[in-house]
Amino acid sequence: MVKKSYAKVNIFLKIAGIRGNYHELVSRFVRVHSLYDIVSFEKGDNKEFTLIGKFGCETKKNTIYKAYEKLKEISSKVEEFFKTHYVKVEKNIPEFAGLGGGSSNCATFLIMVNEVCNLNLSKDDLAKIGSSIGADVPFFIYEFDSANVTGIGEIVEKFDEEILDIEVITPDIKCNTGEIFKTFREKFYKQITKDEENFLINLKSKEILKKLNITEANDLYEPAIYNYEQLKKYSKNDWFFSGSGSSFFKVNYGVKNG
Repeated sequence: MVKKSYAKVNIFLKIAGIRGNYHELVSRFVRVHSLYDIVSFEKGDNKEFTLIGKFGCETKKNTIYKAYEKLKEISSKVEEFFKTHYVKVEKNIPEFAGLGGGSSNCATFLIMVNEVCNLNLSKDDLAKIGSSIGADVPFFIYEFDSANVTGIGEIVEKFDEEILDIEVITPDIKCNTGEIFKTFREKFYKQITKDEENFLINLKSKEILKKLNITEANDLYEPAIYNYEQLKKYSKNDWFFSGSGSSFFKVNYGVKNG
């Protein structure tokens, strides 16, 4: 079994408030069709759950392993399946880059196991499991090309618009998300108003990018620059900042013939 695990970018990302230790957000998540990892289940006898891929963390800290731990509590079929199969991930999405690679891998794994082990879990069930692992996981569970994401990432509402041609660059800078949110809270804190939220979530992504500059579009851009000043040199016209970085993206506006 093989499935693509797509990257995402945040067309805009605004903070709407604080819930405990979490920041509530208002954001447009868009799938990047040209950038994806490949997750596959392959035959192999294993004494324990086996995950193969170039990851920046040990297996037990990986989002896929965390998803496996959750699913094996639901059904014994999951543990049995991975005694005769291992998980292989061909990594193309940079890690610590604001592209949701780890969350996407987690969601893709959950969807695949649900199918192969006949768990009969709904998308909502999977999203609930995923949200306990990472805030971005629910978006990837629903497999929308574009969605408005609110709350702490658990509220995902499909947004109908054309598929965007997105170009991504990722500097060799590993941004610490926790550190950037801490800086935002201490030095750059602001909240989007309900009127501003309603305005943005109803606009098409291309219109948003024409109306806002890189700082206006992403509340985490300034704290990211504060912590990683070298990011500044990648801030060019028509490029925007995804998540807590370090990736920048732009939408290519192709001209159709005929």
